[in-house]
Amino acid sequence: MKITEIFKSIQGESTFQGLPCIFVRLTGCNLNCRYCDTLYARKGGIEMSITEIMKKVENLKIKYICITGGEPLLQQETPQLASKFINNGYLVSIETNGTIDASTLPEGVIRIIDVKCPGSGEDGKTHSDNISKKRSNDEFKFVITDRNDFEYALHIIKKYNIADSNTVLFSPVNNVLEPRILAEWIINDMPEARLNLQLHKYIWHDSSIEERGLQNL
Repeated sequence: MKITEIFKSIQGESTFQGLPCIFVRLTGCNLNCRYCDTLYARKGGIEMSITEIMKKVENLKIKYICITGGEPLLQQETPQLASKFINNGYLVSIETNGTIDASTLPEGVIRIIDVKCPGSGEDGKTHSDNISKKRSNDEFKFVITDRNDFEYALHIIKKYNIADSNTVLFSPVNNVLEPRILAEWIINDMPEARLNLQLHKYIWHDSSIEERGLQNL
């Protein structure tokens, strides 16, 4: 597999926000979102076997794993990697942009599916089965740049009854939409949603992994 980085930190997003977490960031992405904050994961990386990845993760001694990217489902070994982690007693979440069929992932994985809004420049590309065949432990994230994105998200949520059975996460684009404004929209129009601030950016701001003093690949 091609790996950009493996490091331990605090999970900044999702319902697991605040938990110590090992991030396994895979290389490569099939989208080019306007606000992407991990452009460095699009290319490069190093080749690692699943066994090598497991050994590195084991040494970091945290039992919650987040497989992310890039887009992790571009690599065909990702479901196998997730299964290995689960079979070894890890809690596993996978962050995906939702454009690739995620049904190959084992049932024990928490799928965090990012439904792209117009502000990303990549809306309308979500794989239909990722919503229509959603699992009870799936979490659906909408990254919001403006009111138009918010209205788009409301439409998708209501069309597929997402909030009836799944966690809905609304994230303001950093330095574009004030969290206070999004919070007010949620209170007034989508009280079933969870405001999903990127906690790591409040802790470390824009510092590099090395400056945070965390173990990195």
